[in-house]
Amino acid sequence: MAGCDGEGSNITQVTAGDWHTVGLKDDGTVVAVGYNASGCFNVGSWTDITQVAAGRVHTVGLKDDGTVVAVGYNTSGQCNVGSWTDITQVTAGGSHTVGLKDDGTVVAVGSNFAGWSDVFGNWTDIDQVTAGEYHTVGLKTDGTLVAVGRNSSGQCDVGNWTDIVQVAAGRKHTVGLKANSTVVAVGGNSSEQCDVGDWTDIVQVAAGTFYTVGLKSDGTVVAVGQNRKGQCVVGTWINITQVAAGGSHTVGLRSNGTVRAKGGNNRGQCDVGDW
Repeated sequence: MAGCDGEGSNITQVTAGDWHTVGLKDDGTVVAVGYNASGCFNVGSWTDITQVAAGRVHTVGLKDDGTVVAVGYNTSGQCNVGSWTDITQVTAGGSHTVGLKDDGTVVAVGSNFAGWSDVFGNWTDIDQVTAGEYHTVGLKTDGTLVAVGRNSSGQCDVGNWTDIVQVAAGRKHTVGLKANSTVVAVGGNSSEQCDVGDWTDIVQVAAGTFYTVGLKSDGTVVAVGQNRKGQCVVGTWINITQVAAGGSHTVGLRSNGTVRAKGGNNRGQCDVGDW
């Protein structure tokens, strides 16, 4: 199937990988659809989950006791999170996993080819973390950012950003939501994925492979960038409370707990209709 436009229910958070979509249910269990490469959505036995993250072909879950579980592709050790404790947020990149600890420090496992896992010990006062394909970004409590990893397109050039309240990382670009509800972006712009300068009233941002999605305060959604699979055709969505961006599909969680998905569905990653 080339495209998708589905709906589902009972979900409190959504996240999107390259070819799979993961939903956290209100009872702490997890569901997933799409391509199950290396068992990346073998999450049926997970319980007491409070947050989920999807990498390219792996899935990570944060449990309510601060420990972490992960399944999927693990050739770089990106699923080796069994010893983590006191974690408050997780994020998953192409082949690495990052965890934010309750003391504001950060841990990471997985591939470190370009230094994108170099967060041990030197990052402090972190409030949020996000992982792109080849880079990792941390939002500090003072609204500034730190970044490590591949910077071939300037995706790590965030040192002068201020007043940031949320950050998202794509394959080669980084997006920041400012306190005044506007958006900034740096990095690769081959598909105009960084053309967010005119966005206003934004409450959350998400970064896909080569596109960017913004959730507006009125529950509608905007998107820019690569649109070959229709992943940016979200202008009719309403009552959205959270958005996620994957390889070539966009997912939106609605206020009634149902889910919408738009874009590439070659692996069934948008088949959320029975959630």
